Amino acid sequence: MDQDYLELKSWLEETRDEPLEEMAGFFDARIEGYEEHMACWQAHYKWMAEFIPEQAEQLLDLGCGSGLELDCIFSRFPELSVTGVDLSAEMLDKLKSKYPDKKMKLVQADYFEYDLGVGCFDVVVSFETLHHFTAEKKAELFGRIYRSLKPGGIYLECDYIAVSQEIEDITFAECRRRRKRDRIPDDVFVHFDTPLTLQHELEAIRAGGFEQVEVIGFLPGDHHTPLIRAAKR
Repeated sequence: MDQDYLELKSWLEETRDEPLEEMAGFFDARIEGYEEHMACWQAHYKWMAEFIPEQAEQLLDLGCGSGLELDCIFSRFPELSVTGVDLSAEMLDKLKSKYPDKKMKLVQADYFEYDLGVGCFDVVVSFETLHHFTAEKKAELFGRIYRSLKPGGIYLECDYIAVSQEIEDITFAECRRRRKRDRIPDDVFVHFDTPLTLQHELEAIRAGGFEQVEVIGFLPGDHHTPLIRAAKR
């Protein structure tokens, strides 16, 4: 049996009695030490920033957190105008304190509900934020991302995937079990990872209206976290 699957089953068993936490509260409670915890993604932040088009002027960052991906993006594009959307007020406050002089609009909101606009952005990015949601919910968001882009605009996603159908199935099943146990409605965001397989992730992006979708690849030694680029004609 796949090693990833065996390790996941072991972790799920170890944590089976832990209560689910709502998404915003999870990150608010972990603001101290968050950036150190996420330092392992530094190569991925830099990698994604390399694919921002040279002519980009307006960027939307979904689930921007404290702006770790923006650290690398701003190093290439110091004059870029950024709209960042995140549920956590603590994360947004930290981002604002890091870049008080940048052209940023920071919004504390649910990006599934926030009005992304039409034809507003050259680039939309999401980094390690969408692995908590169903394919159907993602497809709806991808449709809104598509509409928010200018013609020729691109969407970049760097997020981890389920490397097998068994992993996708077991995580969704366990999340449903814990929701039922904790009496948490389906429409309440919880911090529990339910990644899709790469095939299902690409299908959801295409279902949102993107016709030009490509997997740029994986970094050496990593088979969990592809960089995906989708373009609007």
